[in-house]
Amino acid sequence: MPAGPRPRRDPTDDWDQLRLVVASPAQETYELLRPIVLFGHSIPARAQQTGVPERTLRRKVARCEARGMRSLFDLEALAPPTTARRQLPPDVRRAIVDLKAEYPPLGLREIATICRLRFDRPVSHHTVRAVLASEPLPIRPPRRFPRYRETADSVARRRAVVTLSLDGWSAKAIAGYLETSRQTVYEVLRRWDEEGWPGLSDRPYGPRHPARKVDLRAMAAIRRLQANPELGEFRIHAALAQQGIHLSPSTCGRLLALHRALGAPRPAPAIPHEPQPMPFAAQRRHQSWSVDIRSIEEHRLGTGKPVSVLSILEHVSRAILAGAISPRQDLTASRIVLRAAVEARGAPEVLVSDGGGVFRAKQAHAVYAALGIQKERIDAGQAWQHDSEPHCTAMRRMADHHDARAATWGELQAVHDRFFHDDNHHAHVAHRGRTDGRGSPAAVLGWVQGAWCGPADRDRRFRLRATRRLNAHGCVRFRHWRRSGERGLAGDRVAVWVWDETVTVADAAETLAEDPVTVEAAGQRRRDVGEPRLSATGHASPPPFLSPLDAVAWHPARRLAPARPRRPRAGAGPQARRFDPDPDARTG
Repeated sequence: MPAGPRPRRDPTDDWDQLRLVVASPAQETYELLRPIVLFGHSIPARAQQTGVPERTLRRKVARCEARGMRSLFDLEALAPPTTARRQLPPDVRRAIVDLKAEYPPLGLREIATICRLRFDRPVSHHTVRAVLASEPLPIRPPRRFPRYRETADSVARRRAVVTLSLDGWSAKAIAGYLETSRQTVYEVLRRWDEEGWPGLSDRPYGPRHPARKVDLRAMAAIRRLQANPELGEFRIHAALAQQGIHLSPSTCGRLLALHRALGAPRPAPAIPHEPQPMPFAAQRRHQSWSVDIRSIEEHRLGTGKPVSVLSILEHVSRAILAGAISPRQDLTASRIVLRAAVEARGAPEVLVSDGGGVFRAKQAHAVYAALGIQKERIDAGQAWQHDSEPHCTAMRRMADHHDARAATWGELQAVHDRFFHDDNHHAHVAHRGRTDGRGSPAAVLGWVQGAWCGPADRDRRFRLRATRRLNAHGCVRFRHWRRSGERGLAGDRVAVWVWDETVTVADAAETLAEDPVTVEAAGQRRRDVGEPRLSATGHASPPPFLSPLDAVAWHPARRLAPARPRRPRAGAGPQARRFDPDPDARTG
């Protein structure tokens, strides 16, 4: 119905009367500005008439000139001056309302984050607050996902967690919405990050063991090493570490026991003993060495005699400085091994040995005195007083099994070369408590040297080589044998020495001939000489023998008769005077 007749009023310009008849704030603002905008009245005068501050009038006038009649309304006045007010899309407004209705604990910032990720547009939490204040929430909104325990399919349950997380939901909100624990949500998200889709499947309920170091490769390696029954858990642990298999000694011990229960050979029972203090214990490297000779009875060389192993050890590091295999326990062999150790590592302060004759010889003590070595001797029958006893035990466990199968001298030498290397570079039980990472004897010994001795001094002090002069036929006499050398060096001095049943003739560093010899049981006299091995040299030999000499049977090595002592020459007495005392007799 049309509104009734409006009441008639007399026109007036009095501001106090106008304020009584206006019906809205916009109309009041219009009446306030109309005299200024339409008729150009003064702003200060209008401010004085209406009681409105002058700054407020100026601001309202400027806004009216910029926006027109829209500036009379407050909501329009808040909009930017150059563009119209932006409206939030209906689908975004609907998503904000649905999220809040579906899970009321969602915060304004969480809803803004979810909408920003879903619609790929910026949404502020202030906008979310304005939308929720102006829009009604549905009473019973539908759930997007059922509760975690209500979902029968385990993959679907975890997929719901991943989907909500990708939509921007926090772990706390996901746990509250699906009514599950945060640990479950974190575990599902971790498996998704590490494995992807396969991580959403169920896992077996059995025990979860970590990856084991003991595999078939390690067990097979231990079984091969266990062919030597004397190897213990620590030696097996060190040998496996050399092959790149790192197992603890206790693990190696358990596998050894398992193999022995299945039929592997067992070691000989150990004899228990109480540890004793070492009388020659060293405090620094190369302070004291130990030298010892060990006999190997079991081998297949066919000689029927034991083989001797000579070794020199350093006390602090337990390293083998030098070692050699010899068919005899003679002074020459012991001096050669000592020379090799001094040449490689210098001379020690103290040398400890047992009461063997090769260590008590006058020539040996002369070498010790020349090198400044103090010679010490352990008590009779007390092998534990120096470090050779554990060394012999290690050799028995690591090398005797292979020595018993060596059929040639080369195989026996190869076995002990491997033992010397492995014993020096394997982890040693004596260094298990070190914290500097040096577990092997070679690492503990390092670069440290003893008292240095020059090559010329070593040759002079050891005197292992005898010098002989070659005769006109290039031969040399040595220990009642004539041995061939080099005819091109007739008249020159050469070196001759004996080592391991071989007599060597050499000029400087060049070998001229090597003669295999057979030594009698006493170890001093040579019983026979085999076919010599002459070496090709760069010396020009003279012409061949003359025909009368070629007809004579000539041998590179021939036994000579022992040298007979010279008889005193029969003479008339003192030598005659060179000058006659009677000068007359000369002239007459």
